[in-house]
Amino acid sequence: MADYSPPPRGTNGQKSKRRSGNPSRDRAVSPSPNRPGGPGRPEPAWQQQVQRSAPFQRQAFAAIDLGTNNCRLLIARPQGENFVVVDAFSRVVRLGEGLAQTGRLSDAAMDRALGALHICADKLKRRNVHLARSVATEACRRANNGAEFIARVREETGIRLDIISAKEEARLAVMGCHLLLESGEGPAMVFDIGGGSTELVLVETRPDDTPLIHDWQSVPWGVVSLTETCQPEPDDPVGRAVRYERMKELVRDSLAPLAERAMAWLERAAPEAPLRLLGTSGTVTTLASLHLELPQYDRSAVDGLIVQSDSMRSLCASLAVMTPAQRRAQPCIGRERSDLVVAGCAILEAILDLWPAHKLGVADRGIREGILRGLMASGDAAERARATLREMKRQAS
Repeated sequence: MADYSPPPRGTNGQKSKRRSGNPSRDRAVSPSPNRPGGPGRPEPAWQQQVQRSAPFQRQAFAAIDLGTNNCRLLIARPQGENFVVVDAFSRVVRLGEGLAQTGRLSDAAMDRALGALHICADKLKRRNVHLARSVATEACRRANNGAEFIARVREETGIRLDIISAKEEARLAVMGCHLLLESGEGPAMVFDIGGGSTELVLVETRPDDTPLIHDWQSVPWGVVSLTETCQPEPDDPVGRAVRYERMKELVRDSLAPLAERAMAWLERAAPEAPLRLLGTSGTVTTLASLHLELPQYDRSAVDGLIVQSDSMRSLCASLAVMTPAQRRAQPCIGRERSDLVVAGCAILEAILDLWPAHKLGVADRGIREGILRGLMASGDAAERARATLREMKRQAS
């Protein structure tokens, strides 16, 4: 497999109809990021292949996304133009806890993340993964000891994490979820509310192809970083409302440059086209679950849902003034998300303030799926190249 090796011994919505896609076409998303590692460096570990190939359709591919709040793993095999998931794992690790105050990853946070990554490493071995890519995002980008933590992960688990840029994070999110955009051509805004940052990507959809990226921006406000910046949470409803407005203001101010550029482009290139919105994050999926009044989270009901923006705003306004205990009592929120969901709501409302679309698409997919599509596209191309070479040799013999 590509980025894993054993450690040393001793250590009221409606569903979107666009649900299929071709991984081989997902290579066309642009602009592509700069090659990791820089000039003169070897190819990144995630591009290496170290075991003999099985037939393409039987190969297992894996993606690990270590974010500021969650550690997620997805293992899948190609199936026609899509893929079928064979294993998955997700755990809240809060790697970025306290980062806003100290500039460092805490020992407790690193231990939590390592515990989750050990589980991921075990799954990679048991599933005999052929090719994998493991990425770390905003927490490791910002932390003074981020590189030290990456080295420790490699030594203790065998997983080689690639600290990706915000630009690459945005690109992967689009690759992973663009198939769920509301039907139609023209402009769309895809956003990913993370733990330590939020990425927004202005795209133009094209028939039978991946969206063309026109502009993007990453802001340092995610559910963890915004919550920690606006601490503590007041005890009274008025104080909570004031805090919530402060959160929205911080996000709106940060997004203002992209909003100006996007509006200028839209007025010039697509003045009549309605702007579509698609969100991928725990915030939007949690709100979609509350909108559907689900007793517990159901990915099949949420992924691809199209919801009226006013309904999402109403849910945000209600959650913003609830006490922590009231939020914990809500289905699909619970203790782990109760203190972070308000910040997620503030980020979502700030986005809706700047891009007042009537409807919002919901995606329970993103970076991991984007990684898998890229890996499978590369694997498919390599398989076809090997088949061509074999045929040439056969004809020459």
